[in-house]
Amino acid sequence: MSDDEELTYADAGVDIEASEAATSALVGAVGDIDESEYAGLLDIGDRYLALATDGVGTKLLVAEALGDYSTVGIDCIAMNANDLVASGVEPVAFVDYLAVDEPSEAFSQQVGDGLAAGAEEAGVALVGGETAVMPEVIKGLDLAGACVGLAPKDAVFPGEAETGDALVGFPASGIHSNGLTLAREAATRNYDYDDPFPLDAEDGEEGRSVGEVLLEPTRIYTYLLDHLRGREVHAAAHVTGGGWTNLSRMGEFRYEITDPFDAHPVFEFVQAEGNVSDEEMHRTFNMGTGFVVALPADDAESLADETDGRIIGEVAEGDAVAVRGLELN
Repeated sequence: MSDDEELTYADAGVDIEASEAATSALVGAVGDIDESEYAGLLDIGDRYLALATDGVGTKLLVAEALGDYSTVGIDCIAMNANDLVASGVEPVAFVDYLAVDEPSEAFSQQVGDGLAAGAEEAGVALVGGETAVMPEVIKGLDLAGACVGLAPKDAVFPGEAETGDALVGFPASGIHSNGLTLAREAATRNYDYDDPFPLDAEDGEEGRSVGEVLLEPTRIYTYLLDHLRGREVHAAAHVTGGGWTNLSRMGEFRYEITDPFDAHPVFEFVQAEGNVSDEEMHRTFNMGTGFVVALPADDAESLADETDGRIIGEVAEGDAVAVRGLELN
């Protein structure tokens, strides 16, 4: 593909629709367990035991190129803990799975330090893990994990927004841990990972490389749970794979986004280097907003006032996400 051709996530190697179909087939084989959009819920009497699992994805290839694995453990904790938060569940414990082609004390220490930092920020206990050496299966390394949470049954979000709800959004820290296959392909058309990030120079900032910007750790949203308790939260969305279309996981409505958080410079960079359309960017990335909550307007105003969130839109009748002049179905 030439550098002036428009790049899509599918072109880069990830077909979201095919991935979702495969996931649905796998979920269909699961036994009798309650489900939210983001976690499996096991009825244990007066509470739910919730489980979520996820990995870091191809962000690991950026870490490998820079020889810096210090932040990917934070990403692994974040991707799992945030999914539980989107269900209204408090994460309590985490286990990791590190698969490598050959053991290395150096990168294992860095991964471990990141996991410890992420666990402290998320407020979860690291209760174990597994390191598997599989040279015939793995090239480099893969990092994934599972998070366990607990919630009273009346604390779990219903999972369905309501017409007239306000949408409170919370800022992302950067590209997080989704869409890196597209971001890497775009970023390396004309740059190496250790090249200075060009938009920093334009803003009068220096010191970060392209790779370091891509490695900015995923933000952890567990701090929101205390603020969400006691409010009539109808649903929440963790804006990850699928970008802004994740809002449709809160139900078939029209999500009218009037005041999203600004997209970080990394998104401008990826879009320009990959000649990526606005629609593809919003279908792939968080574009500055990493978490969204749907709740009545009165509750939304007080939630925004006491947190770093703000009202970014509302829920209406329909079936689309309307953001920045786009109609995402």
